[in-house]
Parts: sequence; C-alpha cells; structure tokens
Amino acid sequence: MTALVCDARTCVYNKDEYCSKGDIRIGGDHATNSFETCCTSFEERRGNSSVNSIGSASSMIDVDCTACNCTYNEEKKCAADKIGISGSSAQDSEETACGTFRCE
Repeated sequence: MTALVCDARTCVYNKDEYCSKGDIRIGGDHATNSFETCCTSFEERRGNSSVNSIGSASSMIDVDCTACNCTYNEEKKCAADKIGISGSSAQDSEETACGTFRCE
C-alpha cells in the first residue's frame, strides 16, 4: 500500500486530503511528465455537499497505474512509498495529476 495525500478536494472520495475509495488508478499510458497523468478514479462531488458520503477515508491505499514510463511503476502497480494527487478544483479526472510521477 502507498501513502496518499490528495489535493483534489472536489472529488467525492476526498475526505480531509485522504481517499475513501480503497484503491485508485493513475492513468497516463504514454506520460513523460506528471501533467500527462491523472487519477482516473476521480469522481466529482455534485451539489453543495462538502461531506464525503462514500466509505472511510485512509492515508494508505492501493494504487494501480498505467503510467508505464514512471520509475515507480512495477507491473502496473505504484511502488512509491508516498504519492500526491493534485487538482484542488478539478471537475474531471483530466484536471488531476500524480505529482510523484518521475519519468524513467
């Protein structure tokens, strides 16, 4: 499991910068920098709800990753000890990014 800090506060799974989904997927099949990656698990919070209604938030999470050029990608799993997801005002997954991505 990877320690996760998530800045995508508009995501339904975000609770105090932790994730309640249980696992996430990072996309970016041909990424060469972090801006070409995204959290494909992102789902925008709808309405005026600022309360997470989906599961319990955790700082430790399983991370699947299709960003095969990343140095932390080991057989489509993230092997980094800690990752950060950016996208504080994201409205869709393309407005998020894995800040930990490092091109091999």
